[in-house]
Amino acid sequence: MSDQIAAKLKEMGITLPQAAAPAANYVPYVISGGLLYISGQLPMEGGKVAVTGHLGKNVDVAAGQRAAELCAINILAQASAALGGDLSRIKRVIKLNGFVASAPEFVEQHLVINGASNLIANVLGDAGKHARAAVGMAALPFNAAVEIDAILEIA
Repeated sequence: MSDQIAAKLKEMGITLPQAAAPAANYVPYVISGGLLYISGQLPMEGGKVAVTGHLGKNVDVAAGQRAAELCAINILAQASAALGGDLSRIKRVIKLNGFVASAPEFVEQHLVINGASNLIANVLGDAGKHARAAVGMAALPFNAAVEIDAILEIA
């Protein structure tokens, strides 16, 4: 990891966790050519899903944003594992796909996924500016409020 990225994480009070193992028959990431595909990450903290439920029902936007931030931290942890600990190899975050467990009337998925977008951009600077999707879902694995996957360009 570059000193700049490590300093930014420290300044933000973030310690990257151990990358989570897959919960089913898939791999946590795939490198193909110059791209790193990271499987969907849940808002895991301390080994369990930290934010559960549905936005617009029993989870508010602030808690949803916190869930998205945790997903982004776990994306960075997976990237670190994939890149031998060297996050400076990230040339660009190409896209984040954000999935938000939502009550039918909830329409602020974009505000929830801002939690992840802001964290990634703050940690990686211009390399963290990305395209994205923010989609409402009926339910997510383990009753997670948010799940996010990522595509990164790497050196």
